Amino acid sequence: MITLHDNGVFLSGGALQSSAGVTPDQGRRRTMAWSILQGHSVSGDPAHLQIKFDALISHDITYVGIIQQARASGMKEFPVPYALTNCHNSLCAVGGTINEDDHVFGLSAAKKYGGIYVPANQSVIHSYAREQMAGCGRMILGSDSHTRYGALGTMAVGEGGPELAKQLLKNTWDLPYPEVVLVWLTGAPKRGVGPHDVAIALVKATFESGFVNNRVLEFAGPGVASLPIDFRNGIDVMTTETTCLSSIWVTDDETEDFYKIHQRPEDYKPLAPQDGAYYDRYIEIDLSAVEPMIALPFHPSNAWTIHEFQANAADILAAVEADARKRYPKADPQLCCKIHDGGVWADQGVIAGCAGGLFDNIAEAADILRGGSTGNGAFTLDVYPTSVPVSLELTRMGATADLLETGAVIKPSFCGPCFGAGDVPANNGLSLRHTTRNFPNREGSKPAEGQFAGVCLMDARSIAATARSGGKITAATDIDYETVRHPYRFAKEVYDKRLYYGFGKADPSVELVMGPNITDWPKMQPLSENLLVELAAVLRDPVTTTDELIPSGETSSYRSNPLRLAEFTLSRREPAYVGRAKAAAALEAERLAGRAPEKLKAILDKVGDGAALLSNTQFGSCVFANKPGDGSAREQAASCQKVLGGFANICYEFATKRYRSNCINWGILPFTLDQGAEFPYEAGDCVFVPGIRAAIAAGQEDIPAKVIRADGSVADLTLHVRGLTEDEKEIILDGCLMNYYAKRAD
Repeated sequence: MITLHDNGVFLSGGALQSSAGVTPDQGRRRTMAWSILQGHSVSGDPAHLQIKFDALISHDITYVGIIQQARASGMKEFPVPYALTNCHNSLCAVGGTINEDDHVFGLSAAKKYGGIYVPANQSVIHSYAREQMAGCGRMILGSDSHTRYGALGTMAVGEGGPELAKQLLKNTWDLPYPEVVLVWLTGAPKRGVGPHDVAIALVKATFESGFVNNRVLEFAGPGVASLPIDFRNGIDVMTTETTCLSSIWVTDDETEDFYKIHQRPEDYKPLAPQDGAYYDRYIEIDLSAVEPMIALPFHPSNAWTIHEFQANAADILAAVEADARKRYPKADPQLCCKIHDGGVWADQGVIAGCAGGLFDNIAEAADILRGGSTGNGAFTLDVYPTSVPVSLELTRMGATADLLETGAVIKPSFCGPCFGAGDVPANNGLSLRHTTRNFPNREGSKPAEGQFAGVCLMDARSIAATARSGGKITAATDIDYETVRHPYRFAKEVYDKRLYYGFGKADPSVELVMGPNITDWPKMQPLSENLLVELAAVLRDPVTTTDELIPSGETSSYRSNPLRLAEFTLSRREPAYVGRAKAAAALEAERLAGRAPEKLKAILDKVGDGAALLSNTQFGSCVFANKPGDGSAREQAASCQKVLGGFANICYEFATKRYRSNCINWGILPFTLDQGAEFPYEAGDCVFVPGIRAAIAAGQEDIPAKVIRADGSVADLTLHVRGLTEDEKEIILDGCLMNYYAKRAD
């Protein structure tokens, strides 16, 4: 089904070749990725990219903070098209007026700075970008990790908010030229197999080994032609879960039809690798061999074919229960009881968001369910079309009526089920979802209060087959149904009647509308000569997600108030973290006020003259995690730590570039350890890093430190800060990106 090759390969004569009459360096210049990346880089150095994007897009979890950062740094208008969508908390009724206050702020910002405003429930972020912003050969930067439009010939990247603030200030996204991985598609999917099946199989094959980590995926091969554009988009959006950097696909008549349907034929152009293109590694996918898949908690890579799952359900669910008990000691996970009456029975089905709510997915789900019933029991099926134009066309062609007649519920365009702000299952509920993630408690449960719910990812087709079976998990390939590809008509007039198009029409006279929850960022200090941090959280899980660092769902309603949002940092993973971090910050506040906290002096006495070191040693908190930062691009995973007085992360490696970038942009030192080095320390132990400011300024990558344990013992530790650009060094020295820009404005 999927084969990984860690050796290089040429693409020549329409086939994979070991040689092609050019060198690998010459061949690298013949990929689609090379031409697009170099065409957007202003560095003049092919090995070190400085990218300026064609357009930006954000949702209402992030755009207030981004605009506040850029405004504080001198922005007067949006220099490129910037769409502000309202799809993440628009139905989350927490905190009174604060959600709608953010939306009102967004509209006022679009008018003042010249942006595009997409009101609540009109479209999810990535649907709007596909429909209205993508273009062959373009690059788009979004403040959401699933910013992926490669199937439309657009290289798109999801990053934290500060990277968008840089673009708004006419600066660049900087990175070394990445390796490019060829994804070679052959065959055609069988009936009942959908994009999520291919995507989950790809994530399973690549995630754990990091095979494509921070690399670009380039999709080509004869199998591409067998895939409708929605199928391609459905695979592409899930490439984020492989931890790749970005993606790009060959374009063809199917791509051209997409742009014609969306009334933008001029945005299409043919894209294909040049003959002799060279790839650093490659993946072969035989689409005809892909089976319906199911990804069990707590990651899309924890996957089996549905048939494998059915044959081994008792063992697989018992393993999930054991994992859940280890993660959540207060919860009592019960999933094995779902096995009865000859199958495994789910409680809920959801088809939603940028991966699930696509027209073809829902239309085929309706074909499967037509004339059937979701049953009169506990099982429910909720369907969220990805945009109003998609919903309108589903209504016109009868799919909406077919689904409603079976007992399914049709809901507005909203990302809620994907991040815990809609369709939260019951305690010990088993939910099947065609959404992007099934991370721990991302569906909205609160393990600290004894709650647990299990989310499994499946394709819309198999979810519909399961619904037709009353909740008994069923692969769509195991049922008989007739399906045809329904033509799609895009109703742009819906957007024209509701959206605000302000690019190029900035009006400085417009006042920003600031609700009481929208606050400025607190003052942040530059890096001092020495650094002392207390471990406020020590996380031993193999991977720590951004959803664990700062939970989504109702928490995100406070996204525009940095201090209130920070109260939820690690709340569902390490509830004691906030109290520890605030206690450290209180001691630092005393030190900055000129007092000499005895606790700090006593710690520093272990490594020198404590009284003297107090004057030039910053004190704050630190998080240790083996591999932090998988998942969402939300900058709050880092900014909340900094707001609470966090100055460092220590890890063996960062799961994604975007989380490491978020840490750097918020002045959090991205320390790494050598693989295999022991770190037997616990919360309450401290790490002293002498001469850290000089080390960062000089580009020193190997940094000696001391661990001061709570029992008073001291041990040596070697930390690393590798690969900082000159700008990143200055950002860390200045304390954060806003300080960096403010200093230069002065």
